[in-house]
Amino acid sequence: MNWLSAEAFTAFGQPVKWADMIGNLLGFAGLALGWRRSVWSWPVQLLSGAVLIAAYLGGHVPGLIGKQLIVIATAAWGWSQWRRGRRDTGTIAVRFAGWSERAALVGGTAAGTVALGLLFEAYPSLSWSPWSDAYIFVGTLAAMVAQARGWLEFWFAWIAVDVVGVPLAFDSGYTFSGLTYSVYFVLVLLGLRSWWLSTREPRVTSANVPQGVPA
Repeated sequence: MNWLSAEAFTAFGQPVKWADMIGNLLGFAGLALGWRRSVWSWPVQLLSGAVLIAAYLGGHVPGLIGKQLIVIATAAWGWSQWRRGRRDTGTIAVRFAGWSERAALVGGTAAGTVALGLLFEAYPSLSWSPWSDAYIFVGTLAAMVAQARGWLEFWFAWIAVDVVGVPLAFDSGYTFSGLTYSVYFVLVLLGLRSWWLSTREPRVTSANVPQGVPA
């Protein structure tokens, strides 16, 4: 598998690794499948995370590596949630989070970012950009949890993560990742519109909705 760490081509004077390119293309596919509310979004995201870890191992970017570890762990959980939702209702029901759920998501994200940022500052060897890494790490967890729960806030969370993730990827020399994350914005808008329209469709009864995939 050494070829994954080899250079595929050069973009804007920066070498692009095969792992960086393949992992991000898989990420595109996973996001597109999520837009379509396909259960296959999760195994594709899991594979994308595994490949991107191989790409990031050569750089001092623990936040980006941690992000992909979160993607892998949460993808396994989200996969089981969406499979259960499709089995019980025939589709993946999505909705806006309630105010209490939204407050918990935002509050948990803020608290987690502060805690991890302080940890990175206390141990500088873990990260050269502690607050950016902490923000990406915890923000990714929030986005993945929101997707697994079927909340439209999932799309807003990814926008918030990419606002920091795009410049960090460019600064770290991962040009293809930076370019890919920039294009994600278009897919995020399409996905948000698709999920929002689906909330206007006739809803299934609450008795048929599995925990973790609310109507």
